[in-house]
Amino acid sequence: MTLDTLDLPTHDGATVVVPAPGPGPGNWAGAASAVLVDDVFWLTWRVRRPLAEGRGVSVVVARSDDGLLFEPVAEVHREAFGCESFERPVLVPVSGVGWRLYLSCATYDSKHWWVDSLTAATPADLPDGERRVVLPGDDTVAVKDPVVTHDPSRLDGWDMWLCCHPLTEPGHEDRMTTRHLTSPDGLVWTDRGEVLAGRAGAWDARGARVTTVLPSADGAPLRVLYDGRADADSNWHETTGVAVWDGGRLVPDDAVGTIASPHSDGAWRYASAVPLPGGGVRYYVEAARPDGAHDLVTVLR
Repeated sequence: MTLDTLDLPTHDGATVVVPAPGPGPGNWAGAASAVLVDDVFWLTWRVRRPLAEGRGVSVVVARSDDGLLFEPVAEVHREAFGCESFERPVLVPVSGVGWRLYLSCATYDSKHWWVDSLTAATPADLPDGERRVVLPGDDTVAVKDPVVTHDPSRLDGWDMWLCCHPLTEPGHEDRMTTRHLTSPDGLVWTDRGEVLAGRAGAWDARGARVTTVLPSADGAPLRVLYDGRADADSNWHETTGVAVWDGGRLVPDDAVGTIASPHSDGAWRYASAVPLPGGGVRYYVEAARPDGAHDLVTVLR
């Protein structure tokens, strides 16, 4: 499947699957990732309150038979990780082990983020699973919002598209780029370098963050959806575009255009694509609604 046959996740036909935790700006349900395993949809998202009320307070893991109605099976709270906030989580099945939940964790009183993980036999067991710091970041870079895929046929079959925020210029920590990493086990990662960055004067000038890998036919170039924004004032209100792998980097496809919510701040971000066995894709997206809150919605294409 390529973009010739794949409809992208515009707002048309969107259905709310997880409403915002409250009305108004800063109340967001989203930053989700989803996977379909044995005909069951598994969805994980962060619950976020306004800055004065705690930011990203928890991560929820839920299951669904139809991709629309979800039953929570586990919840992880930020206090268990000693972090100030959560951002995007990622849930991945691990052959012979069970499940792994990657968590984006904010260091208190700083702009620093790191990527942590929990591994357990079942999704319900994840809150008490084996914890391991996956990517600590450092004084010069914050790391968060990973996109993780696993191809068992490859020796280094784990791929990560990692959002990185430079911390070297105070007041400009919102800038973001994407780096590609690989791993043999999903825990120890090798950095393969920067693959996507913002472009001066473009809609993504302030940063570019890969959010999902799109399904494609064998031999077709890898395509992704990514978040971007033009300026610092648009932080948290990113919109979505498409980029294509050219053999060394991801190149934005400006012919496709960008996708935004028609409401309030326009946010249409953190898209996650789930290919369906019978054809088509079910997307999950964090979307702005008229009152400024963000709902987690799904779109079938």
